[in-house]
Amino acid sequence: MFTGLIQTTGTVLALRPTSGGTRMIVSAPQFAGRWTIGDSIAVNGVCLTAVTMEAEDQPHPDRFAADLAEETIQRTTLSQLLPGSLVNLELPTPAGAPLGGHIVQGHVDGTGTLVSLTPLHPTAIDYTDWRLVVEIPAELENAVIPQGSITIDGISLTVAKLEGQHVEVAVIPHTYNSTNLRSLLAGSKVNIETDALSKYARKSAPPILSQAVPHAETTPALRGEWLTNEYLVANGY
Repeated sequence: MFTGLIQTTGTVLALRPTSGGTRMIVSAPQFAGRWTIGDSIAVNGVCLTAVTMEAEDQPHPDRFAADLAEETIQRTTLSQLLPGSLVNLELPTPAGAPLGGHIVQGHVDGTGTLVSLTPLHPTAIDYTDWRLVVEIPAELENAVIPQGSITIDGISLTVAKLEGQHVEVAVIPHTYNSTNLRSLLAGSKVNIETDALSKYARKSAPPILSQAVPHAETTPALRGEWLTNEYLVANGY
């Protein structure tokens, strides 16, 4: 389990095809001595397992290798990264440690597209807050709410504004300077993980609604996004 508080950044050294998928080699000097084979490491928000380095990968304490399964390749941006790409890294949060961000599983729901990343005070570029806008897949829209949590490339962020598939978040200077955000351009693909609580809520809502509201699945105002203004007014809220 992770919290979305990025501990350091690393650099992609190589992506090599293997018989079972793709092997990623990452340079992470600040993680030297802090992980062992079999440990989980979140790379741009994707939970990966550290594996044994082979001779051709030049084993080194400052580097780790991880295999990308086909599901990971299809669902995330990792296989599209080029050597030299900056990636966000986080080790799992020990039990009992402070939960500084929010519960992040490292199970990416899909990829989004960076629309813009704008400094609020361009004349104070080292100290300004930033406004980040990301377009998320349509199927994730119902799992995101204003002032709720969202994970973008492994970073725990708070949704400031939501307009359809466009999610807007505020980024403080520390986050901008300590993560891969400073290396991204408009059009860049990013990994998106919605709040785990929203997934359970979406899963449980239809059966609960069908019991509480007859014909909910066939009522246009209630189908899909069932918690509408019309529903609240009709039920005395």
